[in-house]
Amino acid sequence: MSTAVKRNGSQPVTYDLGLLFPVLLLVGMGIVMVYSASSALAFKKYGSDYFFLKKQAIFSLVGIMVLVAFSYIPFRLYRLMTYPALAAAVMMLVAVAFTGWGVTAGGSARWLQLGPIRFQPSELARMALVVYLAYSMSKKDDLLRDFYVGFLPHFLVLGLFTALLLVQPDFGSVVIFAALTWIMLFVGGCRITHLLSVVVVLAPMAWLFMTQAEYRVKRLMSFLDPWQYSADEGYQIVHSLMAFGTGGITGAGLGKGYQKLFYLPEPHTDFIFSVVGEELGLIGVMIVILLYAIMLMRGIRIARHAQDRFGSFLAMGITVTIGLQVCINMGVALGLLPTKGLTLPFLSYGGTSLLINMAAVGIMMNIGARNARY
Repeated sequence: MSTAVKRNGSQPVTYDLGLLFPVLLLVGMGIVMVYSASSALAFKKYGSDYFFLKKQAIFSLVGIMVLVAFSYIPFRLYRLMTYPALAAAVMMLVAVAFTGWGVTAGGSARWLQLGPIRFQPSELARMALVVYLAYSMSKKDDLLRDFYVGFLPHFLVLGLFTALLLVQPDFGSVVIFAALTWIMLFVGGCRITHLLSVVVVLAPMAWLFMTQAEYRVKRLMSFLDPWQYSADEGYQIVHSLMAFGTGGITGAGLGKGYQKLFYLPEPHTDFIFSVVGEELGLIGVMIVILLYAIMLMRGIRIARHAQDRFGSFLAMGITVTIGLQVCINMGVALGLLPTKGLTLPFLSYGGTSLLINMAAVGIMMNIGARNARY
């Protein structure tokens, strides 16, 4: 299902309605839920309950323009930008960790301040990694099964990103980057023995990293039994589960949630899915999941029917990275995964995440528009 729009008599650009509608519905729902989740917090901190609403509405409007703009850019041009984008991403992560431009909040330096603009370089770095993997894998083709050509270079790049992200520290992004690389190489045809070997080697290192800091140990223990640590490390999960429990089937009603009133931390960002569960209930949760499922299935279909391997890998990488964010955020909110500081794409408050994801959808639309038929 798509519609074509001609621009100055040139080749028509196809807007994939099966992809566009779920994204726009999620963005619209995000504006409403950000206001509902943040109004009390915004009034307390800034004296206006519309503070986050206005910013999210502006982000959404700009995001739609970004989506349209990127849908017109031929996706093959990103091949030329692969290594400059990779170098820029590394430099921004270095700037966050080792210069005065990095902004620390909540114990982590994850933002870069350039004049009046503040953004998260990890969001840009994730897209740079997707483009790099897509370009490298499409160029090497059958050589992906070779350890030194198809496997090692990709994991060396991943290792560089991982080291810079751990300095912040941003363990959630490390998980996303690692899973993204592993899945793309698996789908691309890398030897399963190579992929399993890296899991065997890195699993003990990940366990050591998780257990060497007391707060990480408490976070892991609170995941296993959040109610035992409800006063400290398990506080977020307990109140998130209470929000879902209160919502029931139909929810408490839009704007009538209780946990967002200074009980549930970060209700408009990391735990906005919990607010959806409390105010819109199981019905609202299932609608959100359905919209994501439609979007992700459309992304997979675009990847399968792309005209060349670069377009296929690029669409696949974008679909995987959005899908991973969705699964991890929802898993954390439902107590199925340890707490990670990851937003819910298109729903959570945040300019960098929303703009990057909207650009990614625009890229997928451009790939789909050049498919002969899908």
